[in-house]
Formats: sequence, structure tokens, C-alpha cells
Amino acid sequence: MPVEITWWGHATCTVADSGVRVLTDPLFARRLAHLRRRRGAVPTADARRADLVLISHLHADHLHVPSLERLDPGTRLLVPRGAPRAVPGLRRLTRLSVTEVAPGDVIPVGDVVVRVVPARHDGRRLPVGPHRSPALGYVVEGQARTYFAGDTGLFDSMAEEVGPIDVALLPVGGWGPHLGEGHLDAGRAAEALARLAPRSAVPVHYGTYWPIGMDAVRPHEFHAPGEEFVRIAAERVPDVAVHLLGHGESVRVGVAR
Repeated sequence: MPVEITWWGHATCTVADSGVRVLTDPLFARRLAHLRRRRGAVPTADARRADLVLISHLHADHLHVPSLERLDPGTRLLVPRGAPRAVPGLRRLTRLSVTEVAPGDVIPVGDVVVRVVPARHDGRRLPVGPHRSPALGYVVEGQARTYFAGDTGLFDSMAEEVGPIDVALLPVGGWGPHLGEGHLDAGRAAEALARLAPRSAVPVHYGTYWPIGMDAVRPHEFHAPGEEFVRIAAERVPDVAVHLLGHGESVRVGVAR
């Protein structure tokens, strides 16, 4: 049975595997603080349908409480350990089932298992807040092993700690003209692909949100990361099938074990 990946924009994806729908870092907003959605419609109600929601870290473009409030009652939500303390709005989500997790945890949901893995990224709730939570990645294991990296930089033990995977959902850009430490650009994402050696990859976290009033500032950094990743990956790891999706588009990935 193929696994279906849908990219809704930014870091928001649906992974449909073995009858289970897993949603990553849901962001259903036209505007978030100084950011405006410049490409792709706000995801439809179908995007909010999930058995499990994964939150990679506490930054507001990944843990967006108003978007979480729109999920169906009873939806299970995995958040980094300490997140409810750092983000009081999470404690208002009494209609959801919230579980705090850390690297090494294994969470069964229906016929899939989710492994929690490390990421290298600032896990604080910015711009204020002293409380820290770990930034996380997740591997959804069913018919395929699908790695959602969240936000991360490269790290030496990446391949070892993530483990063998079939599909990689990798960030390749950001929401501004400069990427800080703890991020992947197209080139570093291709290096991650070489280390992880999946069969397939989907670039995410680019070409969706951009600061208001900065449309003419380094627009290349908004438009180009996905295509750059495709080009560099073809040179570095030609055996990996890279699927460049538009907003709301899906790909079915067959997995041979």
C-alpha cells in the first residue's frame, strides 16, 4: 500500500500511512505577526483531519495555538516535553489529548509507530520566555518510515539517531531573507539527504510565508529553495527521488521492503 504525503505549505504536511493520518506543525493562518502567506491558499478543512498531530518545537510558526484550536475534538497531539509550561495557551486545549515527548520516546497510534528523534534547533518560545523544550524530529513507521525533520541543522549523529528511513520531509528554506543557525538551506538539506539515504524526499519549509513589506528583499530566498534542492540533490544523491510539490499537492510513495 503506498504512503501518501500532502504538503499544505511551510512545515505543515499530512502523512497518510496504514489508515492513520499524521499532521505536522499545523499552520492555518493568512498572517502570523509580521509574516503574510504569499503563496498557496490557506489549507482546507481536509487538512485539519488527523489522528495524530506532531509539533516539532515551540516557535510560533510551528506551534500555532489558534491553528491547534481548529482541530477536531479528541485529536491526539505530541508536543516537546515542557511545552505546556512554556506556552500557556496549550493548557487551554482541553478538547485535545496532549502528550509531552522527548527523544527516544516511541508512541503507537493504530497501525503506525512514531519515534521521537533529536533536532538541532533553538527550542525556546520566542521572542520571550525562559523555559526551554527540546526541538524534535519524528519518524512515522508504518508501511514506510517517514522522517519529519521539523527545523534542524546538520549534526554529526543525524543518520545514527534518525535511523533508517524511506521518505524524508526536509526543510530547505525559511520565512525571511536570512537563515540563522539550526536551519537547513537547499545545500545543507542535500547533505542531510546524503547522510540519511532515503528512497524519496519532499522539500518543505519554504515559499509560503514572508515578512510584510519585504517582498523585494532577496526574493530568491522565497521562491528558489525547492528547485535548488531538487538540482543539488540530483547531483549529490541521484538515487533519491525528490518530489517537488505545490501547496495542497500530494504524492504517493511506494515502498519496497
